[in-house]
Amino acid sequence: MPTTTAVPDLRDGPDRRTVLAAFAAAAALGGAAVPLVAYRADAATTTPAPAGHTDHGATPAAADDSAGPVAAQAEHAWCMVIDLRYCDGCKSCTKACQKRHSLRPEQTWIQVFEMEDERGGTFHMPRPCMMCEDPPCLKVCPVGATIRTDEGLVLVDTDTCVGSRACMAACPYEARYFNWREPRPPVDLGMPNTPQMPVAKRGTVGKCVLCADRLPLGELPACVEACPMGVLWVGDLVADVAVNTQGASVVLSQFLADNDAVRFKEELGTHPRVWYILGHGQKLQGA
Repeated sequence: MPTTTAVPDLRDGPDRRTVLAAFAAAAALGGAAVPLVAYRADAATTTPAPAGHTDHGATPAAADDSAGPVAAQAEHAWCMVIDLRYCDGCKSCTKACQKRHSLRPEQTWIQVFEMEDERGGTFHMPRPCMMCEDPPCLKVCPVGATIRTDEGLVLVDTDTCVGSRACMAACPYEARYFNWREPRPPVDLGMPNTPQMPVAKRGTVGKCVLCADRLPLGELPACVEACPMGVLWVGDLVADVAVNTQGASVVLSQFLADNDAVRFKEELGTHPRVWYILGHGQKLQGA
């Protein structure tokens, strides 16, 4: 697995305090451990909601990509790194997500595909919501139910959603799901229905939320926490750090640069906040 760097090493396994400490310590370093690379530039601006849409706290974007430092925009800029070199297709991430969000089997907010590489072999590719910087789904929702927070999370307000499914058609990653049937009873977490921890409703659209309710508490998303191979990392572009469930922490920009990380369908200009590390010459094609 990857070696750790200047940020704190969480060898005893991450808990709320140690994950928070990793992000805080890295932010205090100001990302100075490595040169800032293009991976961090995407978080320098946030995409404004289209006219008539509500973005629930999102910060207006600058006119171009020459905006100031990430930290000037938001306290965090969440992202994910998926290291395909270690994914064995166990689907523990999918199961953990479904359990936490009381999803039916057909609702796979993080789906694991078996892909074929150029040499005729296969590899596994988890696909969550890409949390795009410029999300097509946001632009087409007729009632403003899709929102994007100032920390870069694309969410759905199920109290507002009318089930038009325009967002599903617009998403090039097929990462949204329509609730055709009555959902399972939600897990009682002692909190109201929010876009950060939505309660599924029949006739509405659901999607990965990166366990947005956990992140402010320093807790890992359910999929990241459940991955036995440490494939999934949650990162913060402001702090320039990423952590996984095996207790490893890395300088995010260096980790991405050193491993030639790529983004899925990057040519579409959606600027996903999910990076993939390939490792074996795989190309991410039509999952």
